[in-house]
Amino acid sequence: MDNKQKDLTRCSQDRVSVFVESIITEGSGLLRELEREALDRDVPIIRPRTRGLLQLLLTIHRPARILEVGTAIGYSALAMRETAIQEGFACSITTIERDAARAQEARRNLDRAGAGEGECTISLIEGDAAQILEELEGTFDFIFLDAAKGQYIHFLPALKRLLAAGGVMVSDNVLRGGDILNSHYLVTRRNRTIHKRMREYLRALMEDPALRTVILEMEDGAAVSVKRAFVQEQDI
Repeated sequence: MDNKQKDLTRCSQDRVSVFVESIITEGSGLLRELEREALDRDVPIIRPRTRGLLQLLLTIHRPARILEVGTAIGYSALAMRETAIQEGFACSITTIERDAARAQEARRNLDRAGAGEGECTISLIEGDAAQILEELEGTFDFIFLDAAKGQYIHFLPALKRLLAAGGVMVSDNVLRGGDILNSHYLVTRRNRTIHKRMREYLRALMEDPALRTVILEMEDGAAVSVKRAFVQEQDI
C-alpha cells in the first residue's frame, strides 16, 4: 500500500469514527458537563465508543461488584453507575486513583452525583494501585483497567485473582494510538518501556488459559477478557 492509499484509508477511518461518535447517545447532564470540562482542560477521559462498550457489557453482564483501576476525575465510574441505574440493577463500584489532586476532584464529582447513596454506590480509594490490589479481598464481577499503561502487566496477577469466574475485564488504550505495531526502535525513547510492557501484557492476556480475550481496534484499542469458569486451578 502506497502513501496515498494509506492516507485515504486513514481518512476513511477518521470519517467512520466521527460518524459513529455522532450517533452515540449522550450521558446525563453531569456527564456532559464533565466531558466539556475535560475537553477544555485536556484531561483524559474515556471516549464515547469506549463508554458505549462499557454500557453494553454492563447491560449484558449486570455485575454486582465492579472494580475500576484509574479513577481520574470520576467520569467513567459515574458512567458505569448511570448505566446500572438505567438498567435497574444494584452494584457497588470500587475505584482506585493514585494522583491526590485527581482523587480530590473525583470525590467532588462523586458527591455532586450522590454516588455514595442508593442501590449503586461508588467508593474511591486513594493510593498506589499495585499495593491496593494486593490488599483487596473477595472477587469482582467486572473490572475496568484504565491506569498507567506501563503498569498493566504488573497489575495482571492481582487482577486475575480478583476477577470472579465468568467475570469480565476491560483494558483500555492497549494499542497506544497504533504505536504498538511499530518496531521498538521506531518508538520514542521515553515511550519504549511502555511499548515493551504493553506488548507483554497483550501476549499475557492472549496466551493465558484462564482468560478468553478479544482485542478491539476502536479508538485507542481495548481488550475484553472473560475469566473462564471451568479452567483447572493449576492452569490459573
